[in-house]
Amino acid sequence: MSSQTPAAVRDYLARMRTALSDLPDAEVEEIVDDVRPHLAEIGAELGENARLDQLVERLGAPESYAAELRAAGDYPAPDAPERRAAGRSLPRLVVWSFAFALVGTAAAGYLIALELTDDHLLALFVLAPVIIASGAYVLRHGLRPVESLPEIRWARSLASADDRGVVGYLRSLVPAWWLLCALALVVLAVLLLVKSITLLVLPVFLVVGVAMLWLGPKSTKDRKLLWISLPVSAFALGALAGMAGHLVEAVDRADLYTDRYATAGYVDNGLLYRGQPVENVYLFDAEGKPLTDVYLYDQDGRPILLPRYGCDPVGGGQVPQGEDNRFPRPYLDHGALDDQGNRNGYNGYRPYCREVDEVPFTVAVPKPPAGK
Repeated sequence: MSSQTPAAVRDYLARMRTALSDLPDAEVEEIVDDVRPHLAEIGAELGENARLDQLVERLGAPESYAAELRAAGDYPAPDAPERRAAGRSLPRLVVWSFAFALVGTAAAGYLIALELTDDHLLALFVLAPVIIASGAYVLRHGLRPVESLPEIRWARSLASADDRGVVGYLRSLVPAWWLLCALALVVLAVLLLVKSITLLVLPVFLVVGVAMLWLGPKSTKDRKLLWISLPVSAFALGALAGMAGHLVEAVDRADLYTDRYATAGYVDNGLLYRGQPVENVYLFDAEGKPLTDVYLYDQDGRPILLPRYGCDPVGGGQVPQGEDNRFPRPYLDHGALDDQGNRNGYNGYRPYCREVDEVPFTVAVPKPPAGK
């Protein structure tokens, strides 16, 4: 508002704002903008020394004038403070339930992409009813109950104040984000499919990703669609972070594995014999008797270090136990393969692992020719 606006006009508009304070800020501004030129015209007629009571005499009390404009614009009548607080309970529950569901959806997307398993897909089925119920409430009652909440009005005012800053920059990236969102869903579905996860994931993620290319941009104009696009956006954001974390972990594991043997003088990812990795070494004397507790070194006196593995007494699987140059190591028996290609376990669910100290094969040490 211009500094030349008479004080009486500014006071009148301030009281109108107070009377309309139960409405969303955007709607209050729309009403005030409509009446501001008319008030400014009357203020100009009354002169710089115009008084508030003169405006009241011409237009009526600001509260009455605001009520007339509210009725003309088909805005809801104001409630008493206690009724207003009670009426906000359900919208507040809807908003915060939806917000927590968004956080949970992003976390599920992160864990699914990080571990590339379907163990966390169940979380999406748990969160889906919350998201669906919140969207149904908005579709039935509209956005007004939600957007009239103080916290939502505060968040929108912050976004409006920073419209040319970070918020404005993020809004300019919206078209690219929905393309990235669809791509993330498709890539994640393919990765899960490679890991032998249920085949249904691929078409579902593909359909949702393509739908977001159409629905996402529309949600910037129709805010009701945000209750559909935001959960997908949160899941895609978590999935992108999870895939990045999975890639970093894979690179770290590869570097650690390479560096471990490079420091011992061995490259090519460990000890190789004719292109094949060596995991254990068995030694025999001239009579074919196996030797134990033998330590191996190369021609420069460097220990030939290989990783040692053992059986996990709790989980039943194979676990690393460091590295050393003492041979032979216990042979790890993981059980025989069944008809389906699976290894037999203790009860069909727990991995089978047993450490065997005996040599799993027999040898015939060649005898040197007679006289040598």
